Amino acid sequence: MKKVVLASALALATASASFAGGYEEPMIDAPVLVQDGSSSSAGSMGGNALLLLLGAAAIALALDSGSSDGTSSSGGNNGGNQQQN
Repeated sequence: MKKVVLASALALATASASFAGGYEEPMIDAPVLVQDGSSSSAGSMGGNALLLLLGAAAIALALDSGSSDGTSSSGGNNGGNQQQN
């Protein structure tokens, strides 16, 4: 019986020392939430590249249609080989 009382007293003494500072609730950080971007293609790189290509094609077409007056854009008289009728 002495051993049981001694063991319980020893357990009580060590248990109270381990809780000497009191219980402090652990601090848990809020979880990080990651949201996916919108599924529209308006801001995507593909949409911007397509818009750039369409703009370049429109400029090329506008510049090409400006030289449709029948003259050559090679800069001259075609090497001097033009025939006059």
